[in-house]
Order: sequence, then C-alpha cells, then structure tokens
Amino acid sequence: MAADATDASSKTLSVAEQLEQLNAARKLVLDNIAYYDRIVKGVLPIIGPTAALELRRWGAEFLAESLATPVLTMRDKENITVAVLDTLRRLIEGAGEDVIVLKACVAAAASAYPIALRWIIHNSYHAESWEQMSATKSRILHIWDGAPAPVKLSCIKFAQRVVLCQTASNGMEQKYNGLDISLNMVPPNHPLLDPRQLEAEATGLLDRMLGVLQDNSSDALLVDATLNCLSILIRTRPATSNRILNAVLNFNPLKLANSPMTPKTRVLVQSLVKTTRIFLTNLLKRDPHNPMSGRIQQYLERLMRSRTEIFDEAGRKRALADHTAAAYGDAKRQKLEGGVAQVSIPPLGPGPHTLAAVFALTSNLGLQGFDATQLPANLAARISVSALATLDEQVLNFAVAGVRDRLASLYGAGPAAAAGEPSVINAATAPLGVEEEDDDYEPDLTLAEDTEQILNKLDNAPPEEVIEPAADAAAALALGPFKLPPPPALDPDTAASLSQAAASRVFGPVSALKDGGAVRKSKAGINRLAASSYDHESWMTLITRLATRSTAGLDDVSSSIKQEDAGSALDRPRVSLGDTIREMLYTYILEDWRRRIEIAVAWLCEEWYNDQLTKRSGSNAPLHYEKWTLRLVDGFLSYITTQDKVLTRFLAEIPELSKALLGKLKGLCADPTTVQLALTSLLYLVMMRPPVREIALDTVADIWSEYEDARPLAAKYLAKWRPGFIESQTRGAQGDAAPANNVAIAA
Repeated sequence: MAADATDASSKTLSVAEQLEQLNAARKLVLDNIAYYDRIVKGVLPIIGPTAALELRRWGAEFLAESLATPVLTMRDKENITVAVLDTLRRLIEGAGEDVIVLKACVAAAASAYPIALRWIIHNSYHAESWEQMSATKSRILHIWDGAPAPVKLSCIKFAQRVVLCQTASNGMEQKYNGLDISLNMVPPNHPLLDPRQLEAEATGLLDRMLGVLQDNSSDALLVDATLNCLSILIRTRPATSNRILNAVLNFNPLKLANSPMTPKTRVLVQSLVKTTRIFLTNLLKRDPHNPMSGRIQQYLERLMRSRTEIFDEAGRKRALADHTAAAYGDAKRQKLEGGVAQVSIPPLGPGPHTLAAVFALTSNLGLQGFDATQLPANLAARISVSALATLDEQVLNFAVAGVRDRLASLYGAGPAAAAGEPSVINAATAPLGVEEEDDDYEPDLTLAEDTEQILNKLDNAPPEEVIEPAADAAAALALGPFKLPPPPALDPDTAASLSQAAASRVFGPVSALKDGGAVRKSKAGINRLAASSYDHESWMTLITRLATRSTAGLDDVSSSIKQEDAGSALDRPRVSLGDTIREMLYTYILEDWRRRIEIAVAWLCEEWYNDQLTKRSGSNAPLHYEKWTLRLVDGFLSYITTQDKVLTRFLAEIPELSKALLGKLKGLCADPTTVQLALTSLLYLVMMRPPVREIALDTVADIWSEYEDARPLAAKYLAKWRPGFIESQTRGAQGDAAPANNVAIAA
C-alpha cells in the first residue's frame, strides 16, 4: 500500500520535481546512514522499468552506490539486497535498455552477488531471492560479449565477483575488506547450492575473462580492466594463480606496435605495457619466492627492452647517408681557430650617442632596435645566465676592451665629438676593424680644444658647475635619501571602522581552530611561552594580549579628539582597538560560557596585570579589570543553573575579588534553586581564599539578612565562621521590636 501511494504521488509530479526530491533523499542518507533502508525501499517503485529514462538512470546509480557503500553493516546490506533484487532483474532484462542504466545495474549486481550468496547460505528457505539473483547473473553473462564498452567493463567486474564467491579462499580477503564470502562457506548438503557446480561455473568464467589476454586483444580498456580484476584473484585465490600467470606471460602488449605508429596507437601501447608491468611487478613484491618469479623477471626485462627499441628508434633522427657524409667530410667537427678575430665592434660614428649605442656590439639595425625590456624578467635572467655560461672568455675580454676604448675615446674627444668631429681612435682598437681615417669626411672650421684647454676651462668654472667624468658617473649611481610620504590623516569614523575590521580579522582563525573547551591541559611552568604553537589556546592568548596590552599607555582619559561642527567644539573619546577586541571577546565567551570559562579567567588575569602596571606607572589611563569582571558575572548570572559549578571555579581563579563583585551573588538567592550554589561558592572562597574571607562573610551576612529562604544554610555557615553574629542580630531585632510594642500599647 505504501509503495502504491508513493507511485501514485510520483505520477502527479514532473520528472524534474521528482529528481529534486530524489536528490534530497540521497543527501539525507549520506548525512545519516540510518535512513538507507527506508529510502532505498521507498524509491524502488519510482525507478522501475516503466519509469522515465532520467529516473531509471538516477535509480540505477543510486542502487549501485548504496550496495557498494562501506558504511553499512552486513545485516543492513542483506536487507537492502533482498529488497532490490527484483528491480535489478527487471531493469537488466529490459529490451533496448539505456547504456548508462545497464552499466549501473551490472555494477550494482556485482556488489549484490556476494551478499545474496551469503544470505542464501544462511537462509536456504528463501529460494525466491536466489532465483532472482541467478536470473540476473544469466542475463549479464548473456549480454557480456555484445554490450557497449562501458557495460563490458561492468560485466568483467561482475565476473570477478562471481569467481571470488565461487572459489576457495585463502583467508586474505578478510584481512583486506572484512568480507570473506567464498566457496568455503557453502555446506556440502545445501538444498539450493551445489559446491561442485559453483566451482565449475567459476572456472568457466575465469577462462572467459582470460580469453581477452589469450587472444592478444588490442582493446586497451578491456585488457586494463581484466588485469586489474585478476590482481585481486591471484592474491586471494591461490587455485587460480597458475592459470592467470600463464595467460599474462603469454600476452603480448606490444602487438599494436606492428601497425602504423599514430599518436593514438602510441598511447594505447604504452597503457598496455604499463598495466602489465605494474601487475607483474606488484606480484613479485608480494611474493618474491614465487616459483615463477624467474620467468616473470625475464618477461619484464624482455618487455622493457622491446618497448625501448620501439619507441626510442621512432624518436631518433635519420642517420646521414654514407655518400653525403663523404661529401661533407669532417667540416662540422672542426673547431674554428682564431674565433676572436671573427668578432668586430663597429665604430660609433659622429654625433651624440646614447648609452645603449655605446654598449651595442653589433651593426645590425634590427637587433639594435629590439626592446629587451619586453622580455619577462625570469626569461631574460635565464637567457643571460645561459649566454654567459657558454661564452668564450677571450671573446668576452675582447668585447669589454672594445667598450672600454669607446668610453675612453668619448671622454678624450671632448665637445667636438658631440658636434660631429670624428673621435681619435686608439691604436689598440685597430683589430676591431675601426677605420682610422675617412677620406670622404671633411671637418668643419671649428677647432677642437686640446686636453690642456679643457682642463683650464674646468679649473676656472664655478664650483657648482665643475663636472668630472668619474664624479659624474659616481653621482649618477649614488642614491639620495628616501623618505616615505606621511600617512593620510584619519578621521574618527574611519579609525573606528578600521579598528572594527582589524578586530574582526583577529577573530577569523578562531572558528577554524579546535576549541579545547573547559578541558584543562598540563602546563609547562612559569617560564613557558605564552603562544608556542598555532592552536586554539595559543591564539586566544594572543587575542587577550592584543586586547590588554596593544594600546597600553595610549588610553589616557584626558585625551580626546576635538572636532569642530558649526562653530562648536565637540569632544569624542579616542577610538581604542583594545576596547573593540574586548567587546568581541566578551561576546565570544558568553556564546558558550560554560566551555569557555578558562578563556575568561585568562583574559581577566591579563586585565588585572595590565591594571597593576598602569597604577605603578601613575598614568591616567583607565582601569579595565573591575569593569569587565562585573560584566562577565552579569552575563553568567543571566543563564546560571543549579548544576553550574563552573561559577565557583571562576570566582576561585580570577586574581582579585571585590565587595561589588561578590554582591552580584546575592541576586542568585532570589531563586530558591540557586541559593545553595551561591552560598557554596562563598563558602569555598571563605575556606580557600583567606584574603577575601571577610568580604565573603559580609556577603553571606547580607544574604542572611535579606533573603528568608537562604537563612537556614547561611546561618549554618555563619555559626561556624562568625560565631555570635546571628545572636547579636536576633537581640538587635528584639530590642528594636520592644520599643515599637511599647509605643503601640501607649497609643
């Protein structure tokens, strides 16, 4: 009835709406595995053979995922498997079924077969389940050969599971996945299962799987899938190892190499070789003393040698023919002699020259016009390093000498060189190919100044205009003083927003770090580091230090920000980063104050320490300990219950207690359920903190005086720690009552 109702309700919805609901159900079972049984059984009427194609695809993939999940127990998987066998059979037997549906259904059947076999071994009365599983197995084995490639891969996996279940185990399967379903579990007298028939069927299926290797198939997908499935069989089923090894060692993964070597063929051959090599290598690692280890090693060496010959020969260059080599001789092997003479540095020529022209060592205008700044810095660095590493030292020295001569000629020529007069070339530059005289050049009438005239002119020049080549070069390279520009002025609103943003960023990593809560950890002693690791405790220590010490000495109450608004002076308090962090820290603690009571104690200890330093310095900075302690206690008391013993711990561990702070506990006595908690906390302070004993007893006395419900317990404590207090209060009350009675009688 429930299934019919679900089916009827699903017909009223569109396919998209049903898929949305199904995805929500899938998300639910992924979050909580307890819903797997109900959800799987609930979707079976929706994903049947008559459902829409999208629903059948979703259902088949969901069934495959549910049956393969490792989070379910064996009992849960058995219940689900028995429920879905009929739906799986009908989906697989459907004529012209979609490839995606078939692939997922065969994968689901591969996961369901061991569980169904285990179920029927222990529940032989339920013959219907085994009949459905047998019909599904027959259909899968029937469509195996003619199915598309994706379905074939799932059929290979299904055949592997059948062989695993119907052959004797060596006990290793239990070690790997805890699922040891094999022929050993089938009793000889089982009414539905014949061990001899099951073993014979498994042997036939194994031969069918090995047929891919025995035929030297060139389908890389089928070969890889078969080898991956055989690795588990050879590891856990010793009876099949010899048959599998003989088939693998007779397989030739380089068969495709005889065909034209296209990129696709190359990839397929490499995939086949790699899978075969990994299969045999892992086998040798697991069992080095295998009787066939020598044969396996020879096969691997022969395989890698053949692979190297095939692929390396294809990548080599064609050899030079004999007659061509004879014609060329050994010219390409000869070393060039006098390589330095092949390098020439052209002259600069007349006119002013740029620094780039001075260092240009080529006359090629194309190379001179190349903008080297367009190259990325990393590429330019690699080119420079490679060029310098391969450059001949003589050529480098020759080029440096040529540039040096250019600079010397420019400095020696004086202003005349800039006006167009050819510079006098040093004799040492003759090998560079520089012409010493140009017949076509006619100098103008301007006489060039000699060196002595230039020096005299420089001596008579003003000091600020004295220009020396060496000094000019040094001045060009020297760096002057650099000063950062002053920061822009911040108005109070901007400073407040930036302070809030900075405090929020400080609290950013807190949520990502694991909160240790109220669990106490062993401390390293008084000389420990405050924050020695990146954990929650260290980060909270950093936050409390930022709140208490970041602006220490800057929070002077006399300082304020003056603002002018319409001619009137307004005083605004200084924006404090510490107060912003304190507010956020206060909120963070109150969100879960029972687990974060230790953070509150650490914070208040920092505040108390900072206040003591402030008092010692004599500054007018505000004190924060008392203020934030009272705020925290007020926050705690709003949610306190009679089981919250952390209040006693909080009062015992904070560094200083005041009368105002202990007076907050009197508010708990208004509730009869928290009277004992308040008085017990005060008694603990009386016993364990002698400096605050009198303040605590005064608070107990006030509670005795103000609250009738608390008097019995308070009187018990006062009788022990303040003997005579209750009697004095009683006599005083009686003395006050007697005059009042006399006045009443007289009236």
